Amino acid sequence: MTSSIKHKRVLGAVAALMLLVACGGGGTNVPLEDLSAQQIFELGERQIESGNPDNAAFTFGEIERLYPYSEFAQRALIMQAFAYHKDRDYPNSRASAQRFLDFYPAEQDAPYAAYLLALSYYDQISDIGRDQGLTFQALQSLRLVIESYPDSEYAAASMAKFDLAFDQLAAKEMEIGRYYLKRGHFAAAANRFRTVVEDFQTTTHTPEALHRLVESYLSLGLTQEAQTAGAILGYNYQSSEWYEASFALLTGQGLAAEPLGDNWLASIYRQVVRGEWL
Repeated sequence: MTSSIKHKRVLGAVAALMLLVACGGGGTNVPLEDLSAQQIFELGERQIESGNPDNAAFTFGEIERLYPYSEFAQRALIMQAFAYHKDRDYPNSRASAQRFLDFYPAEQDAPYAAYLLALSYYDQISDIGRDQGLTFQALQSLRLVIESYPDSEYAAASMAKFDLAFDQLAAKEMEIGRYYLKRGHFAAAANRFRTVVEDFQTTTHTPEALHRLVESYLSLGLTQEAQTAGAILGYNYQSSEWYEASFALLTGQGLAAEPLGDNWLASIYRQVVRGEWL
């Protein structure tokens, strides 16, 4: 966290502690500690609406401190998680959401708390060049929402994000595989593309992964593996540019896209095309 952000948070906390607000219609100013739980809650809502989620997060936290057994304490905790997330303070958002799940696992806002927790990971994984540990954590948290709250309004959104995060992991494998392929490390490249085909075959990267396997295996002299990869590509993605490229590579060496040998790709071909699962 930069010094400017820290300074901003300190100022926000001081402002919340020193805040004087008009109470009732008489214009009497009272300190935050003298407000009711509802008044503090409404203040936090106004802070979010006015674009101050960091101050709002602190304000909602004050309800938990001042009125820990009130009905607003529970509502304030989920709103604090929301305010932190809106401020892109993902660790604190996650901590508040987890506290809600620990204290109120059966309440109606529990699915939303679990969803916010998952978002605290998911909203940080847009760059495939980054460490994908966040992606794994996002997948685990999204799966929790889907499995624990299947009838909630957040299940469908979590499924969509799960698919995108899953695709992200495949994209990372492809990125590394291409890196190895360009530098002539064909065996290492093939291993990465194999991972995509075996573990991420429902993603958008599978057609390219199969084509890159054709390239890698031809470079290694493993023609049967290359031909089998081409056969799977032709069966599932015949109209794709990747099949056309693989077809050109294979025919250029006098080879056909057909399943040959008893390798791992032949096993996949038997399962996918012939339905032979044993």
